[in-house]
Amino acid sequence: MAKALRIGLPSGSLQEPTLELFRKAGYSISRASRTYRPSIDDPNFEVRLLRAQEIAPYVQDGFLDLGLTGSDWIQETRAKVQTVSTLRFSKATAQPARWVIAVPNRSPIRRPAQLRGKRIATEAVGLVKQYLTRRKIRAKVEFSWGATEVKVPELADAVADITETGSSLAANGLRILDTVLESYPQLIANRRIWSNRADRTRIENLSMLLEGALRARDLVGLKMNVPRRCLRSVNSTLSSLRDPTISPLARDGWVAVETVMEEKTVRSIIPRLKLLGAEGIIEYPLNKVVS
Repeated sequence: MAKALRIGLPSGSLQEPTLELFRKAGYSISRASRTYRPSIDDPNFEVRLLRAQEIAPYVQDGFLDLGLTGSDWIQETRAKVQTVSTLRFSKATAQPARWVIAVPNRSPIRRPAQLRGKRIATEAVGLVKQYLTRRKIRAKVEFSWGATEVKVPELADAVADITETGSSLAANGLRILDTVLESYPQLIANRRIWSNRADRTRIENLSMLLEGALRARDLVGLKMNVPRRCLRSVNSTLSSLRDPTISPLARDGWVAVETVMEEKTVRSIIPRLKLLGAEGIIEYPLNKVVS
């Protein structure tokens, strides 16, 4: 059997959403406390848990064969890797994580141009310097080892930090001035590994299943029995990824209808389907939808 591919997954805030995504994609990853080598129920892969900031350079240098990390850290580290897919999930929502410039609520700074000559604390020094260069703003950018939001106003005039909703920044008395970058996690591969046809196939299959799990996130399956005379009305009520699947039943004059739709629409559609004559309506969750 081919050698297992070593994949780096992010520890920290993205760890649990990532492990849940892999679970829905069909992979069970289990770990003991404080280990960075969890087990996975697929002999094609070995898993390593690492800081998201470290994964792209390790993939570039071949210590990892592939990894999942934010596009922000790929850009920050300037790692030369193969991007396989962008996976649209975050710590708490389906929205991208954002690197933002923030200042204290009482700060006189109201526009990015007013950062000129100021001190900015951030963990993503490279990203912030690129942002300032694009806007022709000269400011001092200092690396922050953490707890960045508490460094203003005493140690810095502004901070650049990552957020999804902005609630943490607001709780610390900060106001968002501008967005530096939006970021989603990306599945990346070492370029030498990607050039091998067999390894590339394994990575593409993993990517397909992860994307399928994300695609199924807001969808459910719906099936029901429908009198054939009511089929046209029922079909016009349903919205699906494809035309509904229709199968004849042993009971004369009846068919089984099955479809996939957005979960948020089901609560309004089921009562209408019932009025149109549908019976035995079943809603069920989906783990993956593979196009």
